[in-house]
Amino acid sequence: MPDFESQVRDAFPTLDSVERDDLRDRIVEAWVLGLDRGGWRDIADIPYAWNIDEVSTVEHVHGVATIAVELAAQQRTLHGADPDLDTVLAAALLHDVGKCYEYTEFVDDDRLLDPDPTYAGDVIPHSLSSYALAHEVGCPIAVQRAIPHVIGEIPKRTLEAELVKEANAASSNAITQATMGITLEEWIDEYSQTSK
Repeated sequence: MPDFESQVRDAFPTLDSVERDDLRDRIVEAWVLGLDRGGWRDIADIPYAWNIDEVSTVEHVHGVATIAVELAAQQRTLHGADPDLDTVLAAALLHDVGKCYEYTEFVDDDRLLDPDPTYAGDVIPHSLSSYALAHEVGCPIAVQRAIPHVIGEIPKRTLEAELVKEANAASSNAITQATMGITLEEWIDEYSQTSK
């Protein structure tokens, strides 16, 4: 079995910025569970999207975490807001862990070992399975609430959730623009009907 814990810790250098040791360990645990259940060989093999594999989920998640931290700093400087940085970082690092389950059907078999059919598949959207993994490993409710990033999934959003959502949109727009020459909204319009 691959050493998923080392893979996760190496993939996400921003983990070191999470101040609470227990939270850092829960982030790693969620990724390890996702990778194992999804049957992945390597965390770097998970594509950004079902039809965009030039960029990995790792690259995107690292980008979202970096952007979210910058957004939090700007909100603090410009407006005196006080977002909880551990919550922002944890949610950013976990917002796409559910892709470990969802994208197994869209990659070549050589990237996978033995996906667990109880979890692996595209039936549950990754934003919800990401939330479920964070819940399962005992992340604080503030982190869990900041993970779902599709409008309407959480009725009352926190500042931390908004920062992660906006960082995700910025990273996603950059990726779809660079790889396909279209905005995220155009990608959603074009592919949301054809992805399933």
